[in-house]
Amino acid sequence: MSTVAQYVLSGLAIGGIYALVALGFHIMWSAARAVNFAHGDTLMIGGLLAAYLVASGWPLALACALAILVGGLFGFVLERLAVRPFAHQPNSIGWMLTTIAVGIMVESYATIETQGYALPLPSPGVAGSVQVLGAGLYPQELAIPVIALAAMLGLQALQRHTLIGRAMQAVAHNKNAAALMGINVDLVVAFSFSLASLLGAAAGVLIAPVVQASATMGLLPGLKGFAVAIMGGITSAPGVVITGLAYGVIEKFVEGYVSTAAREIVGFSLMIVVLLAFPQGLFGKREVAKV
Repeated sequence: MSTVAQYVLSGLAIGGIYALVALGFHIMWSAARAVNFAHGDTLMIGGLLAAYLVASGWPLALACALAILVGGLFGFVLERLAVRPFAHQPNSIGWMLTTIAVGIMVESYATIETQGYALPLPSPGVAGSVQVLGAGLYPQELAIPVIALAAMLGLQALQRHTLIGRAMQAVAHNKNAAALMGINVDLVVAFSFSLASLLGAAAGVLIAPVVQASATMGLLPGLKGFAVAIMGGITSAPGVVITGLAYGVIEKFVEGYVSTAAREIVGFSLMIVVLLAFPQGLFGKREVAKV
């Protein structure tokens, strides 16, 4: 029983990271029909910058807040320079190539600055483990899936009860109609990319105390977050979060009962099977284009 609880709770922790990253992809795709393929690097920016600032003597809370804000700024600048010039062109995939290029450059720069070493991020959440149903976990790990669910609910509240949230929904539904109604579409898209990057940087701050911060820490979570977003249905916020949590749990069971190497094989094989059975994702809706 304790072994099963360990896998489930540990899986929910890493699944919460995938869910936060996937939620960012959902926000970007809904607003722009484009995504930032350097999104995993916002996780690295958040975790690594927070660790660097704390090592320089900054208070933990202030360092984490600044790291998350810098991550949001990164998303804003990247959308303006690497996505917007191409997203307006019909059938263009230029944004895909430019965001991948930016991600490689950012990761390379971080590797140069850290010389390839990982940095610890001290946190009260990893000062000691707690026992839950016989499983030992850090409080930090228990908080991650809760924060992922809170982020999803917060996004839904933003969309329903604020002007910017309603503008995001209008742009997601029809950019041209939103523009005719006086909505600044470019500003809404930039805000969406910034919000997505805030979530990515927050994911980095949350996981860095558990795994330590490094230049490559966002590579696999970014890739898996995108896979989760596609499997869950990238147009559904609850869908990507639920899928992210489930994906994390499945990973831990495969890792525990088979092997760490098999974890990636099973995980990405599952993605292929899900997309073959549900081309729009598990919770996605088929989009109908009128001609």
